[in-house]
Amino acid sequence: QVQLVESGGGLVQAGGSLILSCVASGSIFMIRTMGWYRQAPGKQRELVAVIDSGGITNYADFVKGRFTISRDNAKSTVYLQMNSLNPEDTAVYFCYVRAITTTLWGQGTQVTVSS
Repeated sequence: QVQLVESGGGLVQAGGSLILSCVASGSIFMIRTMGWYRQAPGKQRELVAVIDSGGITNYADFVKGRFTISRDNAKSTVYLQMNSLNPEDTAVYFCYVRAITTTLWGQGTQVTVSS
């Protein structure tokens, strides 16, 4: 059974950095899009960044220039480098994988940015 395992969340001060990782354990046939969403308390889940199989990326406006998404296809892993974090980035971050026959979500990892 395929699962998405996230890591790298935690507590950081404003201005700091974190790297999130998400690995797909098990075999997934033809991964297309990988990405990250987030959900803050009382808010809807929102797109942070996605990357397709060709390396094309798409970022939410509120993270452009601060976050970088990348992927390692051989390892079925997607990363999110987060710099210049601010308290508004506090949320649960969810990994997302869309393959040709399935869509998966991770369990979420908490990111807390203190002011």
